[in-house]
Amino acid sequence: MTRRLDDEEIERQLGDLPAWTRDGDTIRASWEAPDFLTGIALVQEVAAAAETMDHHPDIDIRWRTVHFALSTHSEGGLTQLDVELAHQISQEAARRGAVAAS
Repeated sequence: MTRRLDDEEIERQLGDLPAWTRDGDTIRASWEAPDFLTGIALVQEVAAAAETMDHHPDIDIRWRTVHFALSTHSEGGLTQLDVELAHQISQEAARRGAVAAS
């Protein structure tokens, strides 16, 4: 198990994740892919990483825009797993030419 992060730890770590915002016990980011198939490929890559970590995000796809929400439900908030997966999502999005969407 991983421990829940406190507010200071969350804010500090989000400083390295500019596309991500905190919404209570969840961090969220949206990425606009160059096209629909690239967005789907991004989701597939994130799904593989999530399976490896045994930590699964909420994902919503709207044409080229992919929305991710991360929280560790078993801990009732945000943990290091959420931060690590957010970094992986951000890196994969950039690799695929997706840009942060508001």
